[in-house]
Amino acid sequence: MTDALKRLSEEGVAIWLDDLSRKRITSGDLAELIDQQHVVGVTTNPSIFQKAISGGDGYEQQLADLAARGVTVEEAVRMITTADVRDAADVLRPVFDATGGKDGRVSIEVDPRLAHNTAATVAEAKQLAWLVDRPNTFIKIPATRAGLPAITEVIGKGISVNVTLIFSLERYREVMDAYQAGLEKAKAAGLDLDKIHSVASFFVSRVDTEIDKRLDALGTEDAKAARGKAALANARLAYQAYEEVVAGDRWQALDRAGANVQRPLWASTGVKDPAYKDTLYVEDLVAPNTVNTMPEATLEATGDHGTVSGNTIAGSYEQSRAELDAVEKLGIGYDEVVQLLEDEGVEKFESSWNDLLKSTEAELKRLSPSEG
Repeated sequence: MTDALKRLSEEGVAIWLDDLSRKRITSGDLAELIDQQHVVGVTTNPSIFQKAISGGDGYEQQLADLAARGVTVEEAVRMITTADVRDAADVLRPVFDATGGKDGRVSIEVDPRLAHNTAATVAEAKQLAWLVDRPNTFIKIPATRAGLPAITEVIGKGISVNVTLIFSLERYREVMDAYQAGLEKAKAAGLDLDKIHSVASFFVSRVDTEIDKRLDALGTEDAKAARGKAALANARLAYQAYEEVVAGDRWQALDRAGANVQRPLWASTGVKDPAYKDTLYVEDLVAPNTVNTMPEATLEATGDHGTVSGNTIAGSYEQSRAELDAVEKLGIGYDEVVQLLEDEGVEKFESSWNDLLKSTEAELKRLSPSEG
């Protein structure tokens, strides 16, 4: 083991695990990662839950109880997922207390089928916050067009939010605006801003996956030279946007009122192209007041052979802009790519959610007293 994870934490990068299962909680594995690998948070999504529950380990008794009660499959899935999040939040509670609420959090996502429905997203966020009933949770809301006003509304009610599926710089600025608008609503309602937290999940590796595919199709020397640069450039320019917003008058007024900054969170940091170093999206996105949520393989790789040598975002903005411009000049449209990735992201989570419903329904039928 290297001391890369410790160094990463010292550089101001919060290490979160992008995974959760009941076995991880009950076996003590999550507690061990917190104790030994500097993990200070957990993120979940429909794909993670689909994988965990389909694996079945640790869910049999609860499924049998739910089947005996004759609940709907939607209710069963919510009871199972919120139970895992609640238990994980309890494991992370000491971290939450020690960091004054900044870390020690577990994220749970609204039903992805509601991604384009503002009112339903708000209602679902309120319901999830009530169901989990732990102060150290984040409700995940996708950064779709309909998600933006939902973010403002939910923050305005004092519910902490993890904004997910952010791919574009323009959308990220809109997310930061939505957060500030929510804080202003909360302040007007007399809520304690110090109790409201947020992160903005800016997706990384999928940008390279999509753009590299298009560069490979071009096959020119310029296209080859541009491979593997767009995702980091995009994320670094997002951090520049964050710095600009927190230096602005609007944020400064909220800061004086006790508000917590919305930290950039690097999501999708597992490397998908084996040609790239497996710690690429960790080592090259080091900056203060950020979060990196890693799949377990990326966490292990960073701990085993990662190299953390200080801030790798500072001073990179001009080069990053040039690298995105180079991709545009090759005929690959940035706006079209990031919109495609957002649409695909929602579709993938919807598909995973539907798979989860189907597999849970099959288990409920198998365990139903009427079937026995």
